[in-house]
Amino acid sequence: MTGPTDGPADGPTDGPARARLTSYEHDGLTFDVADEGPIDGDVVVLLHGFPERASCWRLVAPLLHAQGYRTIAPDQRGYSPGARPTRRRDYTLGRLVGDVAALIGLTGGPVHLVGHDWGAAVGWATVAEHPDLVRTWTAVSVPHPRAFLRSWVSSTQGLKSSYMLLFNVPRLPELLQRRAPRRFEASLRRAGMTSDDVARFRSEIAADGALPGGLAWYRAMFLRGDALERPRITRPTTMVWSDGDVALGRKGIDLTPDWVDAPYELVVLEGVSHWIPTQAPGALAEAILERVTSA
Repeated sequence: MTGPTDGPADGPTDGPARARLTSYEHDGLTFDVADEGPIDGDVVVLLHGFPERASCWRLVAPLLHAQGYRTIAPDQRGYSPGARPTRRRDYTLGRLVGDVAALIGLTGGPVHLVGHDWGAAVGWATVAEHPDLVRTWTAVSVPHPRAFLRSWVSSTQGLKSSYMLLFNVPRLPELLQRRAPRRFEASLRRAGMTSDDVARFRSEIAADGALPGGLAWYRAMFLRGDALERPRITRPTTMVWSDGDVALGRKGIDLTPDWVDAPYELVVLEGVSHWIPTQAPGALAEAILERVTSA
């Protein structure tokens, strides 16, 4: 643990670490962390997606704090300035899961885990591979990976995900963002981002140099060995999906319960775009709280 602001350096092993985390180290990288809320509260780890950072939880976290929960939200691999390796193989699913597992280990775990977008994909894998580290799991927008893959051949999901092919073209998206930023940002607006969301992307991702690292998650998707080895989910799970999501269709959501061997609930938010944490923070916090209190 690096950067504690109070309490012992290592914290107890049987509950939440009683020291604030400002950063942590894993795999030779340094990750920035937003650690907020009651220091002695049960820990909720919040995993952001693309193209966002831990700040996407800024409206959700206070609602959890008000109910006594401590939130820990990392800037993940490729986003934290100290955690931006350049090789594609440094962004495989196993490495991303390893980053999350290392963070949970510092809290004294197990924790309540929440993930949006790519954070949900990593969260599904973390729960499957390390169920001992997780008490409850709330996935936001992205279904179980096996359900997602099945939806490609049984719905329009493949068409909705066609942008992933563009993201896999080396240097092209980065070049587009630099030379035609308005066109790049227009695609985010079409996906439902508000002006505030786009401004955050402009400052936290584009200007800060985090875009190549975020794109690297897509570019490592098809590397050998980047599959979910143990797909069954054995922790209480809530799936939160919005019907205004242009990137994730309903089919994968409906297939997700097939992979969950635990209490499961689907929460559908009507009239909300893909960016649930910033556009429906109250409804999302309610779903998270209902799941964590069930444990």
